[in-house]
Amino acid sequence: MNLFTYLPTAIIILNIIFIILLIFFERRDPTATWGWLLILTLIPVLGFILYLFLGLTPKKRKTFRKKQYIDELKNMPEERKNALLAEIKSNFRKLERSIIRLGFEAKTTALVGYNNLKIYTNGSDKFNDLFADIENAQKFIHVNYYIIQDDKLGDKLINLLAKKAAQGVEVRLLYDKMGCRNLSVHSLNILEDAGAETAPFAPFILDINYRNHRKNVIIDGQIGYLGGINVGEEYIGHTKKFADWRDTHLRIKGKNVDSMQHRFLLDWNFAFGEELFNEKKYFPPKNITEGSPVQIVSSGPDSKEQIIKSIFLKMIYGAEKSISIQTPYFIPDQPVLEALKTAARSGIDVKIMIPDRADHPFVYGANHSFVGSLLESGARCFRYTKGFLHSKTISIDERILSIGTTNMDTRSFKLNFEINAFIYDKKVAEKHEKTFNNDLKYSDEITMEGYQNRSWTLKISESISRLLSPIL
Repeated sequence: MNLFTYLPTAIIILNIIFIILLIFFERRDPTATWGWLLILTLIPVLGFILYLFLGLTPKKRKTFRKKQYIDELKNMPEERKNALLAEIKSNFRKLERSIIRLGFEAKTTALVGYNNLKIYTNGSDKFNDLFADIENAQKFIHVNYYIIQDDKLGDKLINLLAKKAAQGVEVRLLYDKMGCRNLSVHSLNILEDAGAETAPFAPFILDINYRNHRKNVIIDGQIGYLGGINVGEEYIGHTKKFADWRDTHLRIKGKNVDSMQHRFLLDWNFAFGEELFNEKKYFPPKNITEGSPVQIVSSGPDSKEQIIKSIFLKMIYGAEKSISIQTPYFIPDQPVLEALKTAARSGIDVKIMIPDRADHPFVYGANHSFVGSLLESGARCFRYTKGFLHSKTISIDERILSIGTTNMDTRSFKLNFEINAFIYDKKVAEKHEKTFNNDLKYSDEITMEGYQNRSWTLKISESISRLLSPIL
């Protein structure tokens, strides 16, 4: 009897088994489950193969649970947390106190301290200062990037790190294996031959999910960098595809460098298997006793709670006057979308700025789909046209500001490892709002009339992207 006679029946049976397994594995997230069920239904068997690469399979769950357990062992002691809560009660307003307390729920040290801050809105200024700080490093340099390109800027970073390693400075490079897939073995050899240590972070190289999306550098335990800018020529506006690159990055000098260091060492231990937490030299005394209050918070698929998203929600619901958001990927989940719509309907000035172009498939359609929902609620939405907008910021009432690696999308909330700085300084927030308003000069507002008259091709793209948004 011909084997192909039974093939359709076998495929149907296998697909039913796959669907049952999927429902079991994804039972905590119904929206993701429905997205995967759609794929399994439309492309049987192949859909499950995709799930093995993109979904949170038992092997990945086990890996992240182990990391979570180890991270929690290094968390802030309860007595220290309670002392800090007592301290902030007298120094911060009610909303700030509640956000800070929420940050303490992250399973890593989320201290609040005073810092000198410098905010960058372009890559050239950031790398000029970063390279100067690396050049002046005396003891150690810890580097973690999602993307390092094998181009002129990437080569400059690698060669500078190698130079410092050869001088006896401790250099550690942590990189995401997929994001840095273009980083050559030759570049890594240059570092290792000079005495530096390198380690890839995520063990699942073929996944587009569960990536270390963090971009942070710690120098001598005194200076830290974090934000949206990776290492590559496009991030300094030197490529034709994106031209001007608008981003936001932060230089921190002060107490919160310890929180960044703590985060790096947790990730380094996971990737390299080297525990350095008890080395006091990595947490030197800080001479800064005033400046901007900052809290560093990180999250990822190894956490039970989506802490950064929870803080975003607290900020949105706590806003009294205004909410300003910049994000390249505006694909919020339902709680965040409803929070923004509720804020807009209650009279809060909600402004969302997205790029006028996309760097990934489906993103443009998905961005516009969710923007349409907000317009109906009275929010204002803008497309940045001067170049590519990669900035990841949220500010409320010109009072509280977040800068970091977290996009306003499900991938950042749930699937990637992220890190953000929450700044409780009215002067810094007001300055950022001026920058936001300046960006509005190079932006086109998406009006309800314009949205309703959008092309059929965009409508189709929106529909498909919206349907796939839980797994984008």
